[in-house]
Amino acid sequence: MLFVCYPKCSTCAKARDYLDAKNIEYTFRDIKTENPTKRELKEWYEKSGLDIKRFFNTSGMLYKEMALKDKLPQMSTDEKLRLLSTDGMLVKRPIVVGEGFVLVGFKQKEWDAVFEK
Repeated sequence: MLFVCYPKCSTCAKARDYLDAKNIEYTFRDIKTENPTKRELKEWYEKSGLDIKRFFNTSGMLYKEMALKDKLPQMSTDEKLRLLSTDGMLVKRPIVVGEGFVLVGFKQKEWDAVFEK
C-alpha cells in the first residue's frame, strides 16, 4: 500500500498515526519531493471513482494564488491531471493507494470503511 503525504501537514500526521495504530504496512512517499506523475494521478483518479476536483488541495496557498477555483471549470480532465502533476502542493493529501481502493484526504469514517473490514 502506498501512503502519499506531506510530512508537515497535520492531517497527514493524523492519517499516519491512524495507519500505525492499526499496524497497517505502507510505503511512505513525500508528495513535495516526489510529486505524483500524470500517469499515476490518472490511474488513481479512475480507480477512486471520485470527482477530479477531490484531488485538488483547495485550501492550499498555491491553489488560491493560481485562482484555480475560477479556472478549473473550464479545464478538461486531462488538463487538470497535467496541472496536478506539476506540483505536489496542488494535490489533496494524504492519498492512500491500495489493492482495489484509493483514499483522498483523511476522513476517518471513509478510512474505517476500508480498513475495518
